[in-house]
Amino acid sequence: MDLLSRINAAYDSSSEDEIKPKLDQAPLSLEPILPPIDIAPDVDTKALELHRQALELSRFETTNQVITKQNHLNGVVEQIHINPAKFHEQFHNFENFGHALNPSDNSHSALVYSNHVEKVDTDANVEGGAGKSRKAYRKELKRTRLAAGDAASGDFQGPWAIYEGMEQFKAQQAELTEDQKELMSRFEEMRKARLEEHKKKDKEEGAAEEIHKATTIFHCTASLEGKGFTDAPSYLRQKEHACFIPKKWMHTFVGHNKGVQKIEFFPKVGHLMLSASHDGTVKIWDVLTHKRCLRTYMGHTKAVRDICFSNDGRRFLSAGFDKVIQLWDTETGKVIRSFTNRKTPFCVKFHPSDDRQNIFLAGCANKKIIQYDTNTSEIVQQYEEHLGSINTLTFIENGRRFVSTADDKKIYLWEFGIPVVAKHISEPDMQAIPAATMHPNGKYFAGQSMDNKIVIYDCKGNFKMNRKKKFMGHVNSGYACGLDFSPDGQFLASGDAEGRMWFWNWKSCKNLRTMKVHEGVCIDVKWHPIEASKVATCGWDGTIKLWD
Repeated sequence: MDLLSRINAAYDSSSEDEIKPKLDQAPLSLEPILPPIDIAPDVDTKALELHRQALELSRFETTNQVITKQNHLNGVVEQIHINPAKFHEQFHNFENFGHALNPSDNSHSALVYSNHVEKVDTDANVEGGAGKSRKAYRKELKRTRLAAGDAASGDFQGPWAIYEGMEQFKAQQAELTEDQKELMSRFEEMRKARLEEHKKKDKEEGAAEEIHKATTIFHCTASLEGKGFTDAPSYLRQKEHACFIPKKWMHTFVGHNKGVQKIEFFPKVGHLMLSASHDGTVKIWDVLTHKRCLRTYMGHTKAVRDICFSNDGRRFLSAGFDKVIQLWDTETGKVIRSFTNRKTPFCVKFHPSDDRQNIFLAGCANKKIIQYDTNTSEIVQQYEEHLGSINTLTFIENGRRFVSTADDKKIYLWEFGIPVVAKHISEPDMQAIPAATMHPNGKYFAGQSMDNKIVIYDCKGNFKMNRKKKFMGHVNSGYACGLDFSPDGQFLASGDAEGRMWFWNWKSCKNLRTMKVHEGVCIDVKWHPIEASKVATCGWDGTIKLWD
């Protein structure tokens, strides 16, 4: 009897007192009321999977496996994964060589060919046969290509030239109107005139680059010619002596038609003086006795920028704005060799060692330092680091190293023969140094800075600026005014833009004397190597003056 029946039977009595004992007496049963449920029914999952696949296949037709509903404008496109690298490889082969692997072949050995490529023998090796066919196809295709045409004739095809049998793809050129034809004819005439002008200009430049025919004039009497005026008198000997500041003017050398840029005393004895002028000539002067011009060297078509004697004075270099460096014989006035790299040389310097007098350096406008060999006339080394035109070249430590300055406001220290900068000096407050010289003891480098002062660098050791020594007071901004030390190293002399010559004491850096020496710019100053108080100056007024 279930619980509900017992409760109903108990309530059939008339009083509550009878119901309670009956309920207490009835045993309580907790049997489930709902029907039993099977939690894990026996289901055939394989049959369900097959049924799902059958429904999926029912979307396709059994004959040609084509989807009944189109998903593309041209039909049905089915998505499939293809390796992009393999696809591009086969696409490239088919477009360029006319064959590709058949994607329907699972063995990946069958090839598909284009219509214009002959089929390779399937019995032969696939790769070898394809390669052989590819080369033959290239040769055949190259032979069938039409000419590119002349660019000047208007029929130029260039890389767009077609192949034989493809005339239908040739671009149709529109007919030109009369105005267009006239414009084309005028353009053709202008082009021809421009070509002729360039040819003429190249011819003129080539002729100008040819070595200028050098001439010389000996200004002494015929009886003195060949006597050897470069030989110094026997009583002149270089020796140590105390120097003094000059006080008065002695002589003026006149002969140049334009300003004088550079002067140089004969090495060691100084009985001769060399001068370079803007008139394109170089003159050598007798300083010791007659004080006159001995010989004029004419080998440049433009102004001469720099000159340099060899150690013995038998030869000298001259660098001009005609982009030519001439090596002269001092005695005869003949050009031994000529050098050019088609760039303007701003400075030239022989190597100071006696056994390397065949080597000289040239600083050029193309930011390069060129090392020449006078025996072969060849460039043996190039130093390329500067970012501006080279201004000065100064050898230190007996030619083992050299210092270069340029318009890029930098100072480079080089090991001779090694085109790598040993030390790079560049500061924000630095200015360009257009002129420089060495102290006689070889320990200091003096440079004419463009901010109206002379800066000093210690050459021994790490090559650094000596900030305790500064020489100021003169005006040289914008001009490459030369400077020089006295032979004993006691005084420093410099020219300036106002035609004055300045003298400073080396130890105290105090200005000792200022002299008005030229009407224009005093561009160079040289101290005589033997005479204690003789100084030569030159200026853009075309004169050279000797002071004592």
